[in-house]
Amino acid sequence: MTRPFRFGVNLLDAAPAAAWRAKCRRAEELGYDVILVPDHLGMVAPFPALVAAAEATERPRLGTFVLNAGFWNPTLLAREVATTDALTGGRLELGLGTGYVPAEHETAGLPYGSPRERVDHLSRTVRELDRLLGSQEHEPRPLQPRVPLLIGANGDRMLRLAAEHADIAAFPGARPGSAPGALEPLTANELDERVARYRGLAAGRAEAAELNLLIQLVTITDDPEPVLKPLLERQPQLTTETALELPIVLVGRLEDVVARVRALRERFGFSYLTVVEPSMEAFAPVMERLREESA
Repeated sequence: MTRPFRFGVNLLDAAPAAAWRAKCRRAEELGYDVILVPDHLGMVAPFPALVAAAEATERPRLGTFVLNAGFWNPTLLAREVATTDALTGGRLELGLGTGYVPAEHETAGLPYGSPRERVDHLSRTVRELDRLLGSQEHEPRPLQPRVPLLIGANGDRMLRLAAEHADIAAFPGARPGSAPGALEPLTANELDERVARYRGLAAGRAEAAELNLLIQLVTITDDPEPVLKPLLERQPQLTTETALELPIVLVGRLEDVVARVRALRERFGFSYLTVVEPSMEAFAPVMERLREESA
């Protein structure tokens, strides 16, 4: 059975209280189902930002996209999760990942570790959160019986972890690049292979997870070349044609972008799409058109 679409926006820019609340209300007005925040130094602290978002809105779910597990002690994180879920009225969705920016760990005075060490720490964090939040003796208690868990995954061990534990498997549509903290987009065929790998690992699940894709660029335009120029400068291996084919890029006429979103669900199974804050307004007519079609 085809899952209905859900759409989230990842809010990247810090703002004073009134401006932050206004931005969250605008996301709700535009029709976003989920308001999300990342976990990077120089951006908002995730949990207080989500509590403020809950105070400003009524309908959207609220999530971390995604927490850098290396920043967090699992016991202290369980307290944050339970408190935030209670204060947001049970609207929290918890997104977790390993982190990918070594400089942030250095600035925070925290070890970055090898890829294996980072995945090991995330795995311990997931299991400890399950144990603590699943115990009726843990205080404080979350409002939801289970806070939905999203795991951002691309490598094989992360895909296995997501297959075993995640309610939402989130695909970044990119891999670590040659420079520390840089990302290189996956082609559609490469993403096909990653999704197929996940599906194989998740074949024994009692209930299928929701699949999420992070969209990096959305622009409605008849002239994509100027929009794509900064991307092509950062990714010289791409051409205009190959950039337009990337799953994480939605650039073109409205009807073409709407068709691309439908194709992402049909080909890969992505029913939950997240856009980044600079694309929040641009993606709104796409959501509106898709909802009109399904009404």
